[in-house]
Amino acid sequence: MAALTGLERVSGTVTRRPRAAWRGVVFALAAAYFLVPLGTSVWYTIYTPTTGVSFSAYGELLTADGFARSLSLSLGLAVATIAVVLLLALPAMLAIRLFAPGLRVVMEVLCTLPLVVPPITFVAGIGTSLRNGTEVLAPTPFWATLIAVQDPAFPVVLVLAYVVLVLPFVYRSLDAGLRTMDVRTLVEAARNLGASWPYVLVRVIVPNLRSALASASFLTLALVLGEYTVASLLGYEPFAVWIVTVSGSKGQLSVAVSILSLLLIWLLLLAVSTVFGRKREK
Repeated sequence: MAALTGLERVSGTVTRRPRAAWRGVVFALAAAYFLVPLGTSVWYTIYTPTTGVSFSAYGELLTADGFARSLSLSLGLAVATIAVVLLLALPAMLAIRLFAPGLRVVMEVLCTLPLVVPPITFVAGIGTSLRNGTEVLAPTPFWATLIAVQDPAFPVVLVLAYVVLVLPFVYRSLDAGLRTMDVRTLVEAARNLGASWPYVLVRVIVPNLRSALASASFLTLALVLGEYTVASLLGYEPFAVWIVTVSGSKGQLSVAVSILSLLLIWLLLLAVSTVFGRKREK
């Protein structure tokens, strides 16, 4: 029996070693896949054959024409998009789970439908609607509203477009979070204790969906910061469009901005995962 036990221990150790080796190989390949292009981009921004290594491209960011304006516009659009899409999606998903579970499939199809619509077709439809709407609504008071949502200082029409584009990702994040909790039991318990519906939503449901809400928010942030097609064809210049515009004359500067935006998103994701990890431990 002792010999068999020792043999089992040896075989278990031998089995674990190949698994650990394969994990290391997969991790190394994944790291090379992501880090080699990033390192090449960084080297392109700091090295030129004439001047050698220089960090002047990063120093130009603060004084570059349009950098602060485009970045602040994209961040404002991201915050507005996050607020609108969560206010629309979360109450609707809760209502369907509690009162109409048969409509869950219908909502899932509607929320994932933007994935099958090409962005160029989507923005062409928006442009056509805006042109026809201006002509149709010109004699009515809604004409001023239609013009206001296209204000270049803060184009609300981009917020509405981004809400549609990000809806599939937000839906999947919230749906995964709702699957991990017994929504009906929590709601019924809170309602039996006299809690109002706004209180149930803010103090009962939202705290249990922190991770899902964080995932949905940062997916939205990443999409808004990197979206180019809709904003460019509608004639606006948020951060992604500004990067492409600058790349025609200042290639190093545009790559430096892209790297910094990528690092910023990574740092935000790391901070959020750390915060929620500590909360789960507590």
